[in-house]
Amino acid sequence: NWHYLVHECAPAARRVGLGMIPNGDVYSYRDVDYAALDRGDYATVMVARGALIKPWIFTEIKERRDWDITASERLELYKSYAKMGLEHWGADARGVERTRVFLLEWMSFACRYCPVGLLERMPPKLHHRVPPLMGRDALETMLASQNTRDWVKLTEMMLGPVPDSFRFTPKHKSSAWEYAASSNG
Repeated sequence: NWHYLVHECAPAARRVGLGMIPNGDVYSYRDVDYAALDRGDYATVMVARGALIKPWIFTEIKERRDWDITASERLELYKSYAKMGLEHWGADARGVERTRVFLLEWMSFACRYCPVGLLERMPPKLHHRVPPLMGRDALETMLASQNTRDWVKLTEMMLGPVPDSFRFTPKHKSSAWEYAASSNG
């Protein structure tokens, strides 16, 4: 409840010399109380799950706008993440597997994103779950898939094929299906 945070908690925190960083379901720039921010009621906001689903949320908050990011731009974020994972964990089999698992865990959140251009109503809310959607192109549809097989295919574009023994089940098991690699795909 942002009203409570801004009008009750922030003044109480100021009276005792504490700063306050409000948080809770920030998924759009519209979730930030800019008047309170501009008044100095708090210095910043905390973003958690919203950043896992759409890491460009910080640009949206800074620029106070929606960003209808393209599927290609989103794929570039995955490629950048894969590159950094390989730099951090190494490009050997173990580093590739670790990078793939972390990338797949992120995809298990990021697949919840519904492009702004496809939304029926604004603003988007973190707790709204969109039904399976048909994107504006094949890549956008694949990025929105809840099927872990599609996520694994995306990682194969960046990290090469998975071993036959590869298994992935998201840790939070959020509306996703288990994937077990097989020799016939």
